[in-house]
Amino acid sequence: MPMEDSEQKPLPQKAKRTIATRGIPSKESFYLPPHYSPELRKFQDENEGMLRNYWDLEELINFVFPKKYQPTYNEIAHRFMGELLQTHKMEGKEISLFVKENSLSKATFYNRVLPRLKRVGLVKVERETIIAEHGKQKYRPMVISLSKTFGNYLNKIGESWLALIDDARSRPAKQNKKKELSPGNSIE
Repeated sequence: MPMEDSEQKPLPQKAKRTIATRGIPSKESFYLPPHYSPELRKFQDENEGMLRNYWDLEELINFVFPKKYQPTYNEIAHRFMGELLQTHKMEGKEISLFVKENSLSKATFYNRVLPRLKRVGLVKVERETIIAEHGKQKYRPMVISLSKTFGNYLNKIGESWLALIDDARSRPAKQNKKKELSPGNSIE
C-alpha cells in the first residue's frame, strides 16, 4: 500500500561515527621518493633499462625508515640490520646485548623498529617454546633471522607491473596486424 503524504517515514538510525582519516598510518606506509630524486642512486638508463648497480643497506633502510622523517628509527634499523647481516641470526641474549651496547631504548627497538622490520619482511621473528625442568615453566626466547620476503614482495610488484606494461605495449601491435590480415582489407 503506497505511503500517503501525511504518513511519516521512520527516521534513519544514526550512522556510526568514525574518525576522519588523515591518510595512510605511518606504520603501514612505505617511503618511495620520486624516481628522479637525488636521494636515490640511478637505477635505470634513458631507455628504462635496469642498471646493474645495487643499493647498499643504508639506501634500502631509507625506504622503510626515511632518514629525513624518522632519523632515529633509521639509525637504529641500519645498525641492527648491519649486525644481523654479519651474523645471519640473533637470539634473545644477543639482541639484548645489542640494545644495551648501543644505548637504545628497549621500547623504541622492540615496539617500533623491530615490528616494522618484521612487517615489511626484512627479518623473520620466531619464538622457541622451552619448558624448564625444575619448575615446569615455559619461556619463549626470540630468534631473529634475515628474510627474503621484502625482496620477494617488491619483485612481485615490479614484475607484475612490467608484465602489464609489456602486455599493453604488445596489444596495439596485435590489433594493427589483425586489421592488415582481415579479408576486407586487401592491398592492391
